[in-house]
This record gives sequence, C-alpha cells and structure tokens, in this order.
Amino acid sequence: MWTMGDDFKYQYADSWFKQMDKLIHYVNLDGRVNALYSTPSIYTDAKYATMDSWPVKIDDFFPYADAANAYWTGYFTSRPSFKGYVRVMSGYYLAARQLEFLIGRNGSVSGTETLADALAIAQHHDGVSGTEKQHVAADYTKRLHMGYVAVVFLIVLLDFLYFTTLPSKINVVVVYNPLGWKREEIIRIPVLVDKVIVRDFNGNEVESQLLPVTNASLTVRSYHVRAYLGKNTGDAIRYWLAFSVSVPPLGFSTYIVSGSQSGVPENRSIWHPETAYAGGRSTISSTSTVLGTTHRTLEIGQGNLKLLFSSDGGKLTQYINKKNSVNIVAEQSYIYYSGFSGKKGDSQASGAYILRPNGTFPIEAEEEASLTVMKGPLLDELHQQLLHGYIRKERLISNNGGAHLGTLITRIYKGKEHTEMEFTVGPIPIDDGIGKEIAAQITTTMKTNGTFYTDSNGRDFLRRIRDYREDWDLQINQPIAGNYYPLNLGICVEDGNMELSVLVDHAVGGSSIKDGQIELMLHRRLLHDDSRGVGEALNETVCILNDYKGLMIKGKFFIKIDPIGEGAKWRRTLGREIYSPLILAFAEQDGDDWMGSHVLAFSGIDSAYSLPDNVAIGKVTEMSLSANQEKAEMEKKRLVWKVEGSSNEETKVFRGGPVDPVQLVVELAPMEIRTFFVAMH
Repeated sequence: MWTMGDDFKYQYADSWFKQMDKLIHYVNLDGRVNALYSTPSIYTDAKYATMDSWPVKIDDFFPYADAANAYWTGYFTSRPSFKGYVRVMSGYYLAARQLEFLIGRNGSVSGTETLADALAIAQHHDGVSGTEKQHVAADYTKRLHMGYVAVVFLIVLLDFLYFTTLPSKINVVVVYNPLGWKREEIIRIPVLVDKVIVRDFNGNEVESQLLPVTNASLTVRSYHVRAYLGKNTGDAIRYWLAFSVSVPPLGFSTYIVSGSQSGVPENRSIWHPETAYAGGRSTISSTSTVLGTTHRTLEIGQGNLKLLFSSDGGKLTQYINKKNSVNIVAEQSYIYYSGFSGKKGDSQASGAYILRPNGTFPIEAEEEASLTVMKGPLLDELHQQLLHGYIRKERLISNNGGAHLGTLITRIYKGKEHTEMEFTVGPIPIDDGIGKEIAAQITTTMKTNGTFYTDSNGRDFLRRIRDYREDWDLQINQPIAGNYYPLNLGICVEDGNMELSVLVDHAVGGSSIKDGQIELMLHRRLLHDDSRGVGEALNETVCILNDYKGLMIKGKFFIKIDPIGEGAKWRRTLGREIYSPLILAFAEQDGDDWMGSHVLAFSGIDSAYSLPDNVAIGKVTEMSLSANQEKAEMEKKRLVWKVEGSSNEETKVFRGGPVDPVQLVVELAPMEIRTFFVAMH
C-alpha cells in the first residue's frame, strides 16, 4: 500500500492525479509490480489472499510523538469551549432526530440535516481536535449555530449561556428524555422571582428549591452577552429554580411553574447565614459565607454521600458514602503548567498539538478567599473562588486585586451518590509573557501501582500503565505529556479495594501522573506556535471594543468512589445521561386552554418494554454496527484471519443470542454493541 496525499494536497487535484497517472504508468512498464488506484476493500482482499498469519493488537497507539519532546497530547484539550459546544449540539441533534421521527418531517429537506452536516464537518481531524486556525474555529461554530437554528422548530431550548429567564407568569416546562429508560433527575432553570410553585401535569405539587445566583455568575453572563450580542443584559436573574422531574423513556413530561403568594420557607443554615430569604412554596437555599482561616470542617450532602472540606481554603478532605461503606481521604486541587516557549537549539514549543510543560505550579487561593455554602431539600452546593489570587510561584500580576482565574461549584443532588464539579476557568493571565495550561487534580491515598484506565471513544476502557508500553521498550522524555490520554467519557483508577471514577462532559486530556491521583486538563492558553501546521499560537480571546481578554471556559466533571467492581455500571449509565441530557422546552400558558389542548406526557416506548438502565433501544432486524447492511448478510462475507501463535481454529467470541421477534428480548454480552431496525405499527 502506498497512501496518497497529505494535508492540503488535494487543493490541486488535477495536477495531483496527472502526476499519479504518470507514476502508475512508469511503474507498470517494468512489469514486476502492478500499481493501481485501489480501495480499502481491494487491499484487504489482497492481503487475505496471502493466507499469512497476523499479530493481534488490542491496545491503541496513544500517546503519539514525532520527536523526543513532541508528544501530540495537547490537542486532547485544545479549544475546550468548542469541544463542549460540539458535545452539546450532538445531544440536541440526537433529540431532534427522535422528535423528527415521531412528529414527521415538514417538507423534503430536514432541519436536522443542516445540523448533521455541521457536526460532520466539525469532526475533521483539525476541527474538534482544536488544531485549526482561529477563523476556521469561528466558521465551525457559526455552522453549528446555523444547524441549531434549523432544528429549533423541533426543540425550543433554554439557552443557559445567556441565562434566558422565565417571566413572572404561569409557564409550561416540557422535559424530553432521549434515552430508553425512565429518568428521575433534578433540573435547574433561572427565574426572576422568589415566590414560585411547581406542579406536574396531574396538578400535584413538586418539591423545589431556589438557589441565589452568585455575583460571579452574573458577571460572566453580563460580560459575554455584551461581547457576543453587543448589548447590556436586561433584568438580572436572581435565582436558580431546582425541582425534581420524572420523565418516561423516549418521551416527555410537562411541569407548570407559577408564582406563589403564600408561605415562607423554613431556611436551614450552617455557620452564619448572611440573609434569611422570604419566598413562596419553593424552599430557598440557606446561604453562608466563611471568611478567613478558621480551622473548622464543613460538610455538604444530606443523604448517603457526604463531602468534608476544610475552612482554610475550602480544600476537599474526605469522601464518605454510607451506603457502600466508602470512607477515604480525598483532595481536589488545581495546578498549572508553564508552557515551553522554545529556545535556541530546542525550538519545540507547547502549542495546539504539542503538550510540553516547563514546570508545574500549584494554584492557591488568596488568604481572604470566601466559601459560600447553599443547602436545601434537593441539593447542596459549595461555591469557591478557588482560582482567585496570585499564582504564587511567578506572581503574575501586581497588587491590584489578584488574578481571578475562575470558580468551582461542588454540588450533591438528593438521591445521587456522585458529586458534580462545575468549573469556570479563565481568563488565563499571560502578563508575564508565558503561556499556561490549567489542570484539576483529584488525589486519594489509593495505591494504584502506576495503572489507570481511560475510555476508548466513549466505549471500552483501556488499561494504561505509566511510562510503559506492552509492545516495545519505551523511553519517556516528557513524563507528563508522555502519559496523557484523550478522555471522551472518563478515567478511573483502582487499588484492589476501591475504584475512583471521574467522568467529563466534553473531551479533555487526562492522566494519573501519581499513584492514587487523577488529573484533567481544563484549559490552555499559549503564546507560541508548535510548528505542526497551525501557524498560530493557541491564544483564544473575547473582545469588547478592542479590549481583548483570554477566553473563559465552563464545564463539569463528575466523581464517584466505589468498592472494587461496582463503578462500571455508574460510568456507563451516567455517561449516557451526560451525553444525552434532558432537553427543556418552554411555553406560556393561556388560562386553562393550554393544558386542555396539549398532550402532557408521552413515551415512544410501550410501557411493557421498560429498558434496563444503561441499555440502548433494541430493534428487530439486526444490522451491522453502522446499519448499512443486515448482519446476516455481512456474516456470510466475513473474513476469518489467521493469528500468529494460535491454532487454525477461529477464536470464539461470546456474543448475545438472536432476538426473540415476539417478546423483543435482546441479550447483550459484556461490552457488546448491537444495532437493530424495528418496524413501527
């Protein structure tokens, strides 16, 4: 096989193919070699015809390096905001396709096709990887937005970026579940008023909770509305309204949010509540702010899961789950890597492709940093300006108030046994002329023996061993970059007794640089090109009237610690729910007419077929994985290869049995993915 082409080569396709025609012609004149324009199928058939034995490789080729100090592991995180946007749009696309099927197309051209095209283009290897030029990234983003607008007639979505608020009237919230199992979750929407009552479609009151919006959130909102919309924000929202929802599989439920004039909630508080909020039926979270360095322990979580924090800086100190008897010392912290800028004799800089740290530094909170705790019946939150103040090792800026690098919200929901970490990071300061890469670390006392596991395209988890490859003797020149891997779903470590799992809401790079520790890279801002074709530094900015600031990014990661062997189901189930979140649509109720003239609840799956957790929808006619041919026909053409070091007998693989066409029962073997078509009647 001689592969044709390279980046940018087909811009001159006519000239390229003329030269290839000449090459093929003169090679074939010799008579010993037959050169031809081939296809993967032709090549595979030719290799199979040799009847050779082949080695089996079960791992991948990550991390890749093309030189001693040039590990291509930076692009696992580059342009994290764009990676997050792609993930969000993928969730919208899945829901829109389902609704389009249930509702039917409106015309010959589908709005979902526009979004599908945009998502497909964004999968280019220089697209979602973050290794494109800045103006190309802007074009990708514009195309995705156009795709979103094209499907908005299917889903009227709440745009959380701009904090769309509910007016003080009776509002209808429709919650759609794109997965094949019933979901009981707590959702949050922004509201202006503090007297709110929530009812389900049967008129039953639903437990709810109001959480005051922090000044940090309002500042982020105001800044980005002005930057991207060119106007100031209107009425500032005051609260997040959280309430419990129950949504059937592949269906929706309806909830009514209205004002309430009666009742004052009972506030529960810890330490010194700042304010006693008055409100309606929704319980308003009690709020307390802790200042200074009083050495006390604070706790969040009111069910089985509890997290303990120290008051001096708000560092996580202990993770306790009474249900599964987990009680472990755990810490959560931030660091930054100083990006290598290149020097005489060694010009390899850290950039969009390349991760090359030039020192590791802790990010510490300012002495007078505050912690805000919000508690209520549905969830607890701890708010920290954990990235506030000086990056001490280099003292990036002068004494003008410190460098506000971001915030962290630690959240535990009622009935859930994992913790949600919501981070805002940026702008990354570059006043000292040095690029930086921000990472989060979760540290435990687990003895993991250099071993950790990362997902493979969100599917299986592959074993990684620090500084080691099974196929060859490895020489690591960059101990950090040389052990970084792509995370689409998550990462986990284990020690024979417990397993620590961390899931992500968009693609990032991650590793376990030290035993018992998991590291996620969250944001990168660099000032030098790494000479791999971008031709630009990875320095994303936001501009208001020629005032350029570094990009702020927002995301979440999710943490759970289990007894050994019990984390896989959680990783698979929550991973699906992260990728396919509940979709919210809104309407304004006109008296009683809306409720009387609309379907208030629906499921696309018959109630007799309630699928188990973490299992996708089964179908009747089994297809190939990509559904382009029937599996039975594909099996007839399947090639059986000889494997080095084994007998001539085909290796037996355990797979699920055939589908019962009457009961529609599907058996799935471990790690098996099956695709079916079903006829709808």
